[in-house]
Amino acid sequence: MTEIVLLALVALFVGLRLYAVLGRRTGHEQQPILRPADTAAAAETAAPVHDLSVDRPESSGFVYEEPATAGIRAIVSADAAFDVGAFLEGAQAAYRMILEAFWKGDREALRQFVGGHVLEAFEHSIDEREAAGHRLENRLITIDRTVIEDARLSGRTAEIEVRFDADIAAVTRDQEGTLVAGTMTDAIVTHDVWTFRREIGSRDPNWLLVDTDQAD
Repeated sequence: MTEIVLLALVALFVGLRLYAVLGRRTGHEQQPILRPADTAAAAETAAPVHDLSVDRPESSGFVYEEPATAGIRAIVSADAAFDVGAFLEGAQAAYRMILEAFWKGDREALRQFVGGHVLEAFEHSIDEREAAGHRLENRLITIDRTVIEDARLSGRTAEIEVRFDADIAAVTRDQEGTLVAGTMTDAIVTHDVWTFRREIGSRDPNWLLVDTDQAD
């Protein structure tokens, strides 16, 4: 299955092959972590999602919401190897890894998974942080919910919007290690929507983060 190599380069972070995706919001110095999926979510993940009309609770919160149905159908029709559950597994893993790369100021890692104005914003934020002599000690505590909110296929270009509800502990320190902002004892609740894009049929299996927003 081609999507299983989506995040091969992620081995730089965790030494694992991941299914694929990426993400993170620009300018958000304090962001989210990952929790094992509920039993219901695991069941969704385990089954190939080709017949999207079978036994799927509407607005389940685990796989995709109703507004994404038409787009998911179109993507599955164009790419028979695409699996919604596996995509979301990769999205969660990538969410963590991209946040960690941003917090560490690892530009090379970010460039593997982030593109366009989002990458520019990340790199600008890292530049500002370094110029101020600050470093982040953020920690992703838990991802409470991951769900596809929307999906679309334009020509051969697929885009999927994924919402992440998560908690993080965030700390900023100066060059001397003095606390500038944040605390590791209180988690910050975050609600992000990241948009991932991929050209169907491309030799590159990676989904690229192309937009970020804060969810309502």
